Amino acid sequence: MSRKPAIHDAEPSVVVSHGADFFGQDRHLLKEVAALAAWVENSVPYNDRQAVAPLAAALEHPEPRTFPAADAALVSEQLLKVSRARHLKPRASALARALADAAARAAADGEPWEWTVEAAA
Repeated sequence: MSRKPAIHDAEPSVVVSHGADFFGQDRHLLKEVAALAAWVENSVPYNDRQAVAPLAAALEHPEPRTFPAADAALVSEQLLKVSRARHLKPRASALARALADAAARAAADGEPWEWTVEAAA
């Protein structure tokens, strides 16, 4: 009888500030964040894609970055709209909502929203 091992190899992840855990951080898999970029682009009409292009680029190629508080508020609104898209799968919707909540907390505190990328060990 074969079983899947309970311990998984570490995968690269994105750690965002102002998260919901005890330390104020959220950790998301890098590949899931990158996959969310297509949903961001398709959440708005074609003529309005210029407005979400910076967010889509940030999601498509996640790297360490800092969003100022004003940009974090805008990103939060855009991600909230994505999380409510009708055909979005539940896991991707939850990811978009978690990122939106973290960005909103950073904007409400008037602090920059920071991303760091941790490679697999």
